[in-house]
Amino acid sequence: MAFRVFFALFLCLVLALRSNACENGRIHPKVFIITMFDLEAQVWFNIPEFTLDRKLVFPGLPPKYPSVNCTNDGNICLVTTGQAEVNAASTISAVVYSGNFNLTSTYFLVAGVAGINPKLATIGAVTFARYAVQVGVQFEVDARQIPSNFSTGYFAQGSTGPGQPPSVDWWYGTEVFELNDALRQAAFNLTMPAILNDSVTAQAARAPYSTASVFAPGATDPKIVLCDTATSDTYWSGDLLGEMVENTTKVLTNGNAVYCTTQQEDNATLNVLFRATLAGLLDFSRVIVMRAGSDFDRPYATQTVIDNLLGPTPGFAPSLMNLYLVGIKVVEGIISQWDGRFAAGVKPMNYIGDVFGSLVGDIQPDFGPTACSNQ
Repeated sequence: MAFRVFFALFLCLVLALRSNACENGRIHPKVFIITMFDLEAQVWFNIPEFTLDRKLVFPGLPPKYPSVNCTNDGNICLVTTGQAEVNAASTISAVVYSGNFNLTSTYFLVAGVAGINPKLATIGAVTFARYAVQVGVQFEVDARQIPSNFSTGYFAQGSTGPGQPPSVDWWYGTEVFELNDALRQAAFNLTMPAILNDSVTAQAARAPYSTASVFAPGATDPKIVLCDTATSDTYWSGDLLGEMVENTTKVLTNGNAVYCTTQQEDNATLNVLFRATLAGLLDFSRVIVMRAGSDFDRPYATQTVIDNLLGPTPGFAPSLMNLYLVGIKVVEGIISQWDGRFAAGVKPMNYIGDVFGSLVGDIQPDFGPTACSNQ
């Protein structure tokens, strides 16, 4: 045991002299990729740009994905959280508080697939979010018993009906996280050379959305899009639920967010990273959320919600490939421009953080208990 510890320290010393990636036995990544399940993770293995040969196993990681993988120089690491909010929060907590990493200057890249809103983008598209909105924290009335004057059975906790924000005492703190838009724009610009993958089956699947003008973006070729993401453990489908999520993201962000992707983990992941920032362990201004559309969140005109929900997902393979094709531009850009640009951080020009304005700064949120109570 003592020899293994000595060898690890010796290896870190050698690597530190070469890359400054280890410190007191801890790995100091420049980029930490966060994936949610095995297929998302696999696109980062066996690639020409880098090799994730170094495996770390420590308590708190999910039994299904029991290791964090890093490059030998420690500059790039990858973790797979497991799906849904509980897994994401548990895994990222294990990473942050393990003592294995110095994360004070690390950039975090969430890289996963998601449902996509055809009003904004299409399957295979890659999106970068400024807002992550936890739409699962709501009151719910059974759809068979919705009052006649309600547009939906979902409405904010502490409110009396749809379209109202939560009352002041009902905000939990995790409903909205706003990310560094200057970093988002920088990441977006780094990806401009990327050529997105597509397939004949994905093209056929998006074609029926061209019959409705409101869904025109869903019928186009995949692009890189700046738009926002909604978190819910419930894997849902349908126009009515899609409209509910659109409205909920607007209500909770005081009209700022533009909903385009739906996934199960991001607010949980961001909450851990945010609390770790409050503890001085990392920098929330260095977080990027990238999601690729694998399936539409609602059907086209002649498709049933069940077919949309349970049918084939022809956008899945292109979306996985595009996570890599786009994400690698972000990773390589950060690494190659580290000394001149990214080491010092990308200064946010907007508010970043939770609904309470918990991070000390000159800019306060225009959403949350105070802002929304004044709507």
